[in-house]
Amino acid sequence: MSQATDSLPPLTERFTVLGWLRKNLFNTWPNSLLSVLAILFVYWAGKGLLTWIFTVAEWNVVAVNLRLFMIGQYPADQAWRLWIGMYFLAFLIGNSLAIWAPHSRAWTISLFVLPILLAILPFSPIVRLEILGFSLLGAIGWFLGRSQLSGLRRIVVIGWIIFLPVFVLLIHGLTGENGSMPVVRTNVWGGLLLTFLLTVSGIFFSFPLGVLLALGRRSNLPIVRWFSIGYIELVRGVPLITILFMAQLMLPLFLPANITVDRVLRAMVGIIMFSAAYLAENVRGGLQAIPKGQFEAAHALGFGGAQTMLFIILPQALRLVIPILVGQFISLFKDTSLVAIVGLFDLLGIAKTVLAQPEFLGLQREVYAFISLIYWILSYVMSYLSQRLEVTLGVGQR
Repeated sequence: MSQATDSLPPLTERFTVLGWLRKNLFNTWPNSLLSVLAILFVYWAGKGLLTWIFTVAEWNVVAVNLRLFMIGQYPADQAWRLWIGMYFLAFLIGNSLAIWAPHSRAWTISLFVLPILLAILPFSPIVRLEILGFSLLGAIGWFLGRSQLSGLRRIVVIGWIIFLPVFVLLIHGLTGENGSMPVVRTNVWGGLLLTFLLTVSGIFFSFPLGVLLALGRRSNLPIVRWFSIGYIELVRGVPLITILFMAQLMLPLFLPANITVDRVLRAMVGIIMFSAAYLAENVRGGLQAIPKGQFEAAHALGFGGAQTMLFIILPQALRLVIPILVGQFISLFKDTSLVAIVGLFDLLGIAKTVLAQPEFLGLQREVYAFISLIYWILSYVMSYLSQRLEVTLGVGQR
């Protein structure tokens, strides 16, 4: 057995803060100079930012309009539907963490602790109890997932599939004005609620459509291939705001006078069409990265063309493009703010209405800092989930 040539550094360099600083920040004089300049810049910027946050900023604009930021003009007496849908989501998250990520302590603790921290904020007692319900439902789902009941995984997968339709049904309603679940028109949907629906529906429907377009572009049937190419190139050649304007302003011109399409539905369709074209190209890149030997091996085992693509090629291609797909989903989440230009009151649209209130004129920094924080948190969560999925699937390692 050969002896290692590199000896380990002394314990004082391996396990002390000074040793780490000397090795990583002050090992040479150029690095030392850059480190000092960076520390001074962070101190200067951080001091000014913290001073503004805690002493100058008027966060009352956020506290007063918090419900408006979250659900827009959705009727307050029907907000219980939203809580039921979010409790269902917390239950599914608890199940999923216990089943597929039992050793992820950070996410498990966040599921229980984050609602408790939110309840500390200056909400009414009823709202605080409703927020704490997230921890309770998440804990119930987590312990149920740890029980390892037979068939539980299939039930949880079905729960995730039906979550969006059930949530939309709860929000929209079923009965008339005098019923237990009266219909709430989409023109009062707004805030983070509308942003969430546009993002989830865009991801949920554009993914299968994009995969079909990617497969169609590689098809041997000329009609299917040229239709897919034409759709992808046409949609990718125009900006999203153009598609949204066409969906909101031009589509009604081609419909009969007695037929109207909901404005929110038109925005959803425009976002889905736009996202599917870009997703198709990302998936096509993954398909082209699969070596030809995979096709030959599948054919040698007796797989047909559809079976080869569905069970052998497509799973590998999607695994390769996970970072690209999640990056596109994050971009889609942020691009939903463009619907504010066509008259829908998403999170950005609500921010503009809040700033139009006479008592909150001139508080743009506070309002936009708050919604930027929301966008950053949700984008970071999607990015982190993507990284965990990549580690689990061994992307870039095998």
